[in-house]
Amino acid sequence: MSDPVLLTGHGLGAVRGERILFRDVSIDAAPGELILLRGVNGSGKTTLLRQLAGLSEPQAGEVERAGLHHWIGHTNGLKAHETPRSHLKHWAQIWGSDADLPAILSDMGMTRPADVPCRMLSAGQKRRTALSRLKVQDRKLWLLDEPFNALDTDGQAHLAEMIETHRAAGGAVIAALHGTAPVSATQEVVL
Repeated sequence: MSDPVLLTGHGLGAVRGERILFRDVSIDAAPGELILLRGVNGSGKTTLLRQLAGLSEPQAGEVERAGLHHWIGHTNGLKAHETPRSHLKHWAQIWGSDADLPAILSDMGMTRPADVPCRMLSAGQKRRTALSRLKVQDRKLWLLDEPFNALDTDGQAHLAEMIETHRAAGGAVIAALHGTAPVSATQEVVL
């Protein structure tokens, strides 16, 4: 018996103002897949990704998810006063995770700034902090909006390795990308 599809979106569509962003988009994310959403600025990549995550209702079509997923938006979801350590601790408590937070911070290159308020971190450090949530709890589906933005070369290589490890373990990733990235897609959806 094959693994179940982790996410299915059928006939998805979105309108902004009087402009159709996209219509009749269908996506099936199976274990091991990396699906890249591509298109020019304003084409609807983030809108589609938010629909897939359940953060906004599709204006057409439907989405079915086979379990919990991780969402990392392009704004990182960090509070100015929290530190990387307190951010991960908060999510570990919410999710009931016993993950080794110091090991996660170390793996993500965030040991030194672990107790620095997020308002004082560089853009790359903020991105690494947000991406650290992927390691706090195992979820088979990752939905990532511009995940490589603000990361230096080492950070991009590390994220690419995280994605490949996740896929090899039976996970799937759907990511909106505007530029190039050090990963190879199994599918691309161009909006």
